Amino acid sequence: MAVAGSQYREQAPTTNADALVIGAGPAGLMAAEELAGAGRNVLICDAKSSFGRKFLMAGKSGLNLTKDEPFDSLLTAYAEAAPWLGPILKEFDAQAVQDWARGLGQDIFIGSSGRVFPQQMKASPLLRAWLARLDDLGVERRTRWRWVGWNQDHNFSFDTPEGPQIVDARVVVLTLGGASWARLGSDGLWTKPLATRSVPLSPFQPSNAGLEVDWSDHMDPLFGLPVKGVSWQVGEHVSRGEAIISARGLEGGGIYTISRYLRNGAALSVDILPDLKTAQVIERLSRPRGKASLSNHLRKTLKIDKVQMALLHEFGRPLPTDPSALAGVIKALPVRYKGLRPIDEAISTAGGVAIAAFDHSLMLKDVPGIFCAGEMLDWEAPTGGYLLTACLATGRWAGRAAAKYPRV
Repeated sequence: MAVAGSQYREQAPTTNADALVIGAGPAGLMAAEELAGAGRNVLICDAKSSFGRKFLMAGKSGLNLTKDEPFDSLLTAYAEAAPWLGPILKEFDAQAVQDWARGLGQDIFIGSSGRVFPQQMKASPLLRAWLARLDDLGVERRTRWRWVGWNQDHNFSFDTPEGPQIVDARVVVLTLGGASWARLGSDGLWTKPLATRSVPLSPFQPSNAGLEVDWSDHMDPLFGLPVKGVSWQVGEHVSRGEAIISARGLEGGGIYTISRYLRNGAALSVDILPDLKTAQVIERLSRPRGKASLSNHLRKTLKIDKVQMALLHEFGRPLPTDPSALAGVIKALPVRYKGLRPIDEAISTAGGVAIAAFDHSLMLKDVPGIFCAGEMLDWEAPTGGYLLTACLATGRWAGRAAAKYPRV
């Protein structure tokens, strides 16, 4: 039966490949390195004009490689995916990521929060060194080769600047990314050809995404300013990170960490003074106020800054004057929001190739010889080095398994 890509002419040029990697982000590059290191002849293809575009974009904010912390702590960041990701991450944990970066000639440093960065705070030197290593291993590269499915013989069909191309590969690793930042290559279009082979897929959802908030006009002067020293809470989940007030809502690590719990509209609150107990807030609010306005009283007794004050007025008006009631608002201020930012604006996505679709080696159960890795698999994690760590680890795992796959 013809599948996606069957419209490709039989005379389209065909390339025979011992090992094919489709997608040249961190997972794909790692898979290619493992395959080539094991003696396989590797062809790696990407739809964009250069490799590692999202990787380079991440480097603009410093390239957080991983989080230097005990393995059990690191694993909790992957939540529901931890059971199957655990063995993969165990084989390439935070320390292994650091050793790998050093092996590419990159000095690294560990920040006070445990986040690990290249000393140069850029992705481009690491990427250049990595591509040079792949070149030394004999890896062939193709850019502007977009995979569009299979032909009638189940060989891989590509749209390229030279026209249709076919690749007949003995083993394949797909590392095609999620569905955010389409302009960098992660457009999720690969789901269509996989669906023709009945591969189980989970719907894409935004992850590490900002919130949409309809601000009152009085918030305009605060756009671009950070909300510091607060605690965000949704259900049992708490985040102490900062957030930026933008014209469209709230952005930043404090929100990204809990965005997965906000996708379905769960109630969100912010504790303006997380380091003070409610009784302490009440005691300070009960001090004589004199002729001071309520705002000045709050600033004087509780050291609330102008951004925190603005949030109180935005979400808590009219503020109660009773100390106990006002303390309750300060400690659990409801945040009204419309939803998460659109999926293409999210840093990452949940969803993709469902866990039921692949085996322990990350090979598709119903399409033998095809392995998957990276963000196209159904897992998610917060920012802070966890995303890149899992992309590298799954790429390595899939590449090693694919290298053992029979050549015939």
